[in-house]
Amino acid sequence: MLNAELLLKTYRLMSYAQHMAATYEANRSICKYVHSTSRGHEAIQLATAFQLTAADWVSPYYRDESMLLGLGFEPYELMLQLLAKADDPFTGGREYYAHPNYKGNDKPNIIHQSSATGMQVIPTTGVAQGLKYLQSLPKSLQRRDLSFAQSQQISDVEKKDTLERSDALIPPSGGGGAVVVCSLGDASITEGEVSEAFQFAVLKKLPIIYLVQDNNWGISVSAEEARAMDAYEYAGGFPGMHRIRCDGSDFTEAYETMQHVVEHVRTHGEPYLVQAYVPLLNHHTSGVRKEFYRSAEDLDQHFKDDPFPKLHRLCLQYGIAEDVLQQINIEARQKVEDDFEQAVAAPEPDPATVTDHVFVPTPVTEETGDRSPAGKEKIVMVDAALFAIRELMEEYPEAVLYGQDVGRRLGGVFREAATLAGQFGDHRVFNTAIQEAYIIGSTVGMSAVGAKPIVEVQFADYIYPGFNQLVTEISKSSYLSCGRFPVQTLIRVPIGAYGGGGPYHSGSVESTLLSIKGIKVVYPSNAADMKGLLKAAFLDPNPVVLLEHKGLYWSKVPGTEEAKTIEPSGDYMIPLGKGRIALAADDELIDEGESCCIVTYGMGVYWAMAAAKQFDGAVEIIDLRTLYPLDEVLIFATVKKHGKCLVLTEEQQNNSFAEALAYRITYNCFQWLDAPVEVMGALNVPAVPLNTGLEEAMLPNASKVRERLWKLFNA
Repeated sequence: MLNAELLLKTYRLMSYAQHMAATYEANRSICKYVHSTSRGHEAIQLATAFQLTAADWVSPYYRDESMLLGLGFEPYELMLQLLAKADDPFTGGREYYAHPNYKGNDKPNIIHQSSATGMQVIPTTGVAQGLKYLQSLPKSLQRRDLSFAQSQQISDVEKKDTLERSDALIPPSGGGGAVVVCSLGDASITEGEVSEAFQFAVLKKLPIIYLVQDNNWGISVSAEEARAMDAYEYAGGFPGMHRIRCDGSDFTEAYETMQHVVEHVRTHGEPYLVQAYVPLLNHHTSGVRKEFYRSAEDLDQHFKDDPFPKLHRLCLQYGIAEDVLQQINIEARQKVEDDFEQAVAAPEPDPATVTDHVFVPTPVTEETGDRSPAGKEKIVMVDAALFAIRELMEEYPEAVLYGQDVGRRLGGVFREAATLAGQFGDHRVFNTAIQEAYIIGSTVGMSAVGAKPIVEVQFADYIYPGFNQLVTEISKSSYLSCGRFPVQTLIRVPIGAYGGGGPYHSGSVESTLLSIKGIKVVYPSNAADMKGLLKAAFLDPNPVVLLEHKGLYWSKVPGTEEAKTIEPSGDYMIPLGKGRIALAADDELIDEGESCCIVTYGMGVYWAMAAAKQFDGAVEIIDLRTLYPLDEVLIFATVKKHGKCLVLTEEQQNNSFAEALAYRITYNCFQWLDAPVEVMGALNVPAVPLNTGLEEAMLPNASKVRERLWKLFNA
């Protein structure tokens, strides 16, 4: 409820925002990095911030400096980010102004915020998804444990320990459920990924508020040019999405609206969209000036709704004296001046720290467990993945698996998740819509709150709709949050060609993935490696994409029988970044200089193995297993030992990872080479053709590898 004390606080913070904007404008040569200010949006932002507790989560967008002030951040802290200083509390000088992240007990938590408008909606909806799952965990876990105990004779002590562990995962809720707020501008509503998030939020009834600040502009594009409907009308197409409009420039209306909405979501846990009309009084950014594209008439109209004079009049109506308000304004101006002077003098980041926080340390650094336990039978790769995930979900109640068709009815189009929903429940293993962006991007929020997501993209060819999230949000989160928000996600991707899968179900995408910095890429070639690498990938606190060759799943392709292995023990793990020698060459031939090595992975291992049979111990084969991080120590040592090297890939060869690797080998091993490093990949056509004869003509195979080896030996 409004009172004089609240209005005085609001007036002080709004004064800060006004003087901060004026200070930045007056010092453009110092404020050289692109930035936006909140002028015109202050009332709705402060009204929102005042409703939130330390149990909540919020994703401000780049114009939300007043929201950050309302959450309790000081002007000085925001200025450190404005000037990209070393002590920038959010990103250490790596991010633009008003791009926060925060983890603590005194304010709402904030996942890393990017500049890509609309992209934050999926990760933030993932926060709400994760909170809802963790809050429901004890009850659902107890049901699972009863049936599990009956079949496995789990002791009461073990069950109690598991339940207590799950209780610790539940976030504090301060008298009600935790609320998630996602702030965004009206122009970003037209992004397709926003609809994916809305769809999931209403389907799963998530406790999230989408605060849309509608100032009628998307840089120079007016609402009339850009949209057929506003956010409120758009939200009406999602049944279950509560919605409301308000005047976001009027603090009374904004406060009462957000108070009602937050209370409703905190109590009922249902999604809500708020469309707040606000004026845009400052430039879009410091680099895109309002006079470039806005008319004097338009600006005059917007200034009629300036929230600061409105708040001033409201304070007078509540009996606050004019001289009190003037004194607050004077003090605010002085504080902003002092904070700015201090921020300008603050130290710059140490250039030596530029590579810090790309990844956070992983706990799996050594191979552990038994790779080939006595008495165990051989299993196929698809079962190795299934068994690994089952063991992980038994041990980690915070683990969930979701994606297209992985749920109870099918268990994945390759049956790679068969029986998991039946064992762990539909709340832990479930289908999603055809939403690759949501599947991938939601793991940002899930990970942030403590869930451990395993998600699946049905075919490698369909990972591209999720690239916005993979590149913009996931890969940069650890680096730009200074390690506060690494994204612990395991993204499973069936990949590769065999048997006429056709152009949209057979592609190889590793080079595209490897161009993204900040993710790890794993590519096992047999069942033991599948299990050991999958478990290590799950426990890695960084994002991992696990590429699983469809042609190796069941070893049905002739020559791939060795992809079946004894099932490793439950504690078996392989650290990422460690290759293996799949086939050793004869020492005598090595000493005589009559040997070579093949560096490969996936199906390439089996083409190489088949081809090597014709060379009587003269060929050594490295199975990379992990494409990033890459075991360069093993690669370079092996190449130096042999002097001849073939890099073999299933991908189209030109501009591939394999060609880049060949360069690195040449650069690091040049003086030991007896011949140029050879590269062999698929033909450079845009897709894998459907006809099996054409497919065979495109791809490498054992015969083609054999011919290339003859060439290498005779070089």
